[in-house]
Amino acid sequence: MYRILLILLFSLGAPRAPAIDLSPGASPPHIILVMADDQGWGDTAYNGHPFVKTPALDAMARAGFVCDRFYAAAPVCSPTRASVLSGRNPIRCKVPNHGRYMRPHETTLAEHLKAAGYVTGIFGKVHLGSGQPESPVNPSAMGFDEWVIGLNFFDMDPYLSRNGKVEHRKGKGSVILVNDALAFLESHKADGKPLFAVIWFPSPHDPHLEAPKGPALYTGKPHAGYFREITLLDQQLGRLRSELRRMGIADNTILWYSSDNGGLVRESSGGRERKGSIYEGGLRVPCIIEWPARHLTGRTAIPLVSSDMLPTLCAMAGVTLGPQPPLDGMDISPILEGRVNTRVKPIGFWHLFQGGQSTWSDRILKAIMEKQQAGAPPPHDPPRMQKDVNEFPQFDRNTTTGHSAWLDWPWKLHKLTTGSYELYHLGKDPMESSNLAKHPEQRERLGQMQAALGRWMRSVVDSINGKDYPASSR
Repeated sequence: MYRILLILLFSLGAPRAPAIDLSPGASPPHIILVMADDQGWGDTAYNGHPFVKTPALDAMARAGFVCDRFYAAAPVCSPTRASVLSGRNPIRCKVPNHGRYMRPHETTLAEHLKAAGYVTGIFGKVHLGSGQPESPVNPSAMGFDEWVIGLNFFDMDPYLSRNGKVEHRKGKGSVILVNDALAFLESHKADGKPLFAVIWFPSPHDPHLEAPKGPALYTGKPHAGYFREITLLDQQLGRLRSELRRMGIADNTILWYSSDNGGLVRESSGGRERKGSIYEGGLRVPCIIEWPARHLTGRTAIPLVSSDMLPTLCAMAGVTLGPQPPLDGMDISPILEGRVNTRVKPIGFWHLFQGGQSTWSDRILKAIMEKQQAGAPPPHDPPRMQKDVNEFPQFDRNTTTGHSAWLDWPWKLHKLTTGSYELYHLGKDPMESSNLAKHPEQRERLGQMQAALGRWMRSVVDSINGKDYPASSR
């Protein structure tokens, strides 16, 4: 029954989207990005989940702008995070899978905003680089003034790196990171400068040991630990929204909530399959944007993607982008304003170009902490600090390893690992169950989309080969 409900929700069009005022001259907004780790589109009460409790997300959805078809750029964590910071498909900046480090040659969202006068901080799971102070791929190198991070997922009693010094913290990791983010906001709110904070939760990723406040929830329900962590995360989001109001900065703050990839439960993933797949269930995630000062309310079913965040937020903040390597994202503020009701730029997805690499956050950071306390050299120097930094292995321009897709709404083309193709009309077939690739009436469309996907894939390979960067910077 729930699967049927989801399918009905998928087919809904774009309701209200009133215009908002994004005129220049106003005070730059504070910007806070909140991201869950492994929460699927259907894993919220406001999207119709039959039992999970998400009152803060529900309230934010009522007050803000809901993106019903928002996509993570990749079906696993590190690549999507790279897309948020770069505005690019993550393979371009050498993050094709989990555990890879983003090349320091990229100009990040934090760097753009910092150059425009923002104070910047990042808190939680980063999974894009090192937590050591000497590393060229730590958050300082990405443009963040302050940071308290884990290298990957963490849970209870985590080891976290505070500006390069590792600490063993006690308590629930998701609560700790909100404490740190709130301390950052509190300490800088009177500085007269706009603030940029990234809050990347480690939940609801396993091992699902964190539990929300209050009576035990979901006992006897399938995936109870997973859904308990979603409710814990929701409680912390509610605390964040409440504290922003208490600090007096909520009104002119853009608060953008999303997830890094599809969920762990197929039945509520948001489409076919789940995390790890570039079918809809692995990519479609919850997304809400709130900006009270500009009366940003409404709802859209236009396809949007995490790579859109950099150009959109820069536009909203009045930050002009200078010379830039190819962006896969686009400024979606006209969609949020209600002036545009279609997406002009197709979205490319590509998974399994390369394999992932394991990153055991607590294990690695504990070893670093022990060396720091003993005054000894770091245990992972130089391999972990320098990983991926100056590596420019050259791939054949026609490489097609893995599974790729081209979304030109409402059509989505898949190129499978076998080299065969699938074509779906998502408006009529949101579960990607009726392959039209061999339908005679779609022969011309199939050829056009195959050609477009091929051109995009070749440009992505050019990027990972380093052709976007001046030779002097490599």
